[in-house]
Amino acid sequence: MQKMMKQLGIKTKELDAEEVTIKTATSTLVIKKPQVVEMNMQGKMIYQVVGRAEELPYNEEDISLVMEQAGVGKDEATELLKKAEGDIAKAIMLKQEE
Repeated sequence: MQKMMKQLGIKTKELDAEEVTIKTATSTLVIKKPQVVEMNMQGKMIYQVVGRAEELPYNEEDISLVMEQAGVGKDEATELLKKAEGDIAKAIMLKQEE
């Protein structure tokens, strides 16, 4: 496959990605441990991402706020928001109650 792509002038490189985040107007998609291939096709960069996406009903700003206020890392802030069903104040209070 790579040989055929090279003949077509497409250069590929597999990236060692830990996480891919896609933000939309209403939610955030997070793909942990994805397979990411970078393709250079006539100077245009294309990224192919394969993995299981998890849709988060909150955004990076929500996560950052919980991280700051609760004094936790990103993964724990995300878990707190999940438990609190996206309610930032409730997520912070859950950590304080521990």
